Amino acid sequence: MPPLKICPDCETPLGPTKKTRKRIIEDIPEDTTVEATEYVIPRHWCPCCKKHVEPKVAAALPKATIGNRLTSMTTVFHYGLGLTIDQTRQILLSPLQTRLSAGGLVQLWRRAAEILLPWYDQIASEAQHSATLHGDETSWRVDGKTHWLWCFCNHTNCYYFIDKSRGSPALKRFFTEAFKGVLVHDFWAPYESVVLERSGDHQCCLAHLLRELDNIDTRALPGKPPEQAASWRSFAKMLRRLTRDGIRLRRRPDFTPQRYASRINRINLRLATLAQAKHVDADASRLAKRLRRHVDQIFTFLDRPEASWENNLAEREIRPAVILRKNSQCNRSQHGAATQAVLMSVYRTLKLRGHDPLETIAEALSSHAATGRLRLCPRRQRQTAEELPSLTSRL
Repeated sequence: MPPLKICPDCETPLGPTKKTRKRIIEDIPEDTTVEATEYVIPRHWCPCCKKHVEPKVAAALPKATIGNRLTSMTTVFHYGLGLTIDQTRQILLSPLQTRLSAGGLVQLWRRAAEILLPWYDQIASEAQHSATLHGDETSWRVDGKTHWLWCFCNHTNCYYFIDKSRGSPALKRFFTEAFKGVLVHDFWAPYESVVLERSGDHQCCLAHLLRELDNIDTRALPGKPPEQAASWRSFAKMLRRLTRDGIRLRRRPDFTPQRYASRINRINLRLATLAQAKHVDADASRLAKRLRRHVDQIFTFLDRPEASWENNLAEREIRPAVILRKNSQCNRSQHGAATQAVLMSVYRTLKLRGHDPLETIAEALSSHAATGRLRLCPRRQRQTAEELPSLTSRL
């Protein structure tokens, strides 16, 4: 920068510059137009095949005029960040100064989903054979009709699929064979239909149970008669203490099921006693009935340390889909729903595994365009201490 001649504050004349300092500023240049590259493709006559042959261009899908990197970027915008089609087109138009129609974008995404379908199947297979798996579901609309978006995830996989059913038919379509790990979920009854092997277990989310206790305290308790209110307070106090005792025990640094076997047995006995007791209050009776139905699924995390006592992981992974549902109003066709499930699953799984989805998807599309084959979905780049028990249990 040119030196000052007068002081900007008092306009006093200044002498020669004696000191300087450095300042770094990062910005986007005004001209960020997408480059158009012309490829001169040689064509050869094959006397054996009796046809012209030519090398494949890896920069774009066959017969596509949009490159793989731009295709990957729009995929991340829509299925990863939740931007609508119009918002994606606006970003392409300014600042990238690229004009694409809505139909052109949809066609690009459909082709990308077809290529990445083996990754989608691989994610499903790894989820089905994992040591722990979290499940959750939320409503979804396809062509104006109510469907359900299911999410099954752990620390390395996130698999979505959209189905008409919220019950056991959808679960049977995903769990094509007996599950060997620990399935963590809320108290929704259809999860009981999942077939488990001898080593398989259910873990019901205790966070849901504690939240329901708080909701009843806030909404229903003030209007209860004195006798029922006393019954509810007694039941809620014992259940809170019981669940928190189990969670505190699991969080001990030296915890192992063998070391604390007697304490685990006492916690299970307290749970059975509370579930079998008679209660005057209707809410207490209803929750006691739930405890009886799931008595073997409340403290699974004490016998299986790789499992979690809450289902927050599935709720966090399904939240981006809920935000996208609000922005994009779901899907207009079954083809759109299938594309949605594939590309969302690939994006979220790559994020969980520590990869840049934009770069990874672009590289995969380029590799497929050049060779006609798709390599396996890349493995996780880093591991956290939270995952080590789960990984150890699978060895």
